[in-house]
Amino acid sequence: MTFDNIVLLFKKLIDVLLVWLALYYILKNLRKNVKMVLLFKGILIIVIIKIIGDWLDLTTIGYLLDYVITWGPLALIVIFQPEIRNVLEQLGRSQLLGRHKVLTVDEREKVVYEITGAMETLKKERIGALIVIERDNSLNDYIQKSKKIYADISSDLLISIFFPNNPLHDGGVIIQGDKITSAGAVFPTSDNLKISKRLGTRHRAALGISETGDCIALIVSEETGRLSIAINGELNYNLTIDDVKMILLEELRPKKSLIMEEEEDLNEEIPSDN
Repeated sequence: MTFDNIVLLFKKLIDVLLVWLALYYILKNLRKNVKMVLLFKGILIIVIIKIIGDWLDLTTIGYLLDYVITWGPLALIVIFQPEIRNVLEQLGRSQLLGRHKVLTVDEREKVVYEITGAMETLKKERIGALIVIERDNSLNDYIQKSKKIYADISSDLLISIFFPNNPLHDGGVIIQGDKITSAGAVFPTSDNLKISKRLGTRHRAALGISETGDCIALIVSEETGRLSIAINGELNYNLTIDDVKMILLEELRPKKSLIMEEEEDLNEEIPSDN
């Protein structure tokens, strides 16, 4: 094999890898965006109907779907412009090497202990709070527009931030790793029509930020003192403090350890030859 052939093979390999990398990040962010998932399902249904129509030789439906397929992409860009923009923003905010800091077991337990300790006090005092924990998708866009703190996590600090007389109590707190990065952050509110009208701005903001990324949003209701968690566009409502601890410990575990445990469970299920 000549040097030119090796270079050509190497270029083709890079070309394929770049395509797969782009598809991976698109699908990864698509999976975490509820609206884009619904859009993808709608497109898939149209394609299936088109295939069935051609197979059964359904002239009318085939004629209509031809127009939909021809002009559909342009219509989708216009109608779903905010959702498409959100996906592109997520790609821009994504950290290619994952979370900026992988917490050790002790650090993770301390973070959960301090957060849940604050939430328990806030629950008793009926003080509203919104705490957002960054994971793989960066929240720097929201951090830049909020009040920078960058302090070690402590329950006392979280309680003081959300105390009613504090100027920052109406916004959200952003946590990166084991640090409170900023306070007074403003997040986009969800426009999901299925959300109960009883839920206030904090719950809608928590759902909104969880729909656009993989963060964890914790809410303490000011009216009822109930605890909730929003993850991937889904709201877990009226949780106990033990429920919050378990969910946080599970969701903050490093991905590598999760993969290793799955492999260990799989190996245990496979019987040995002896």
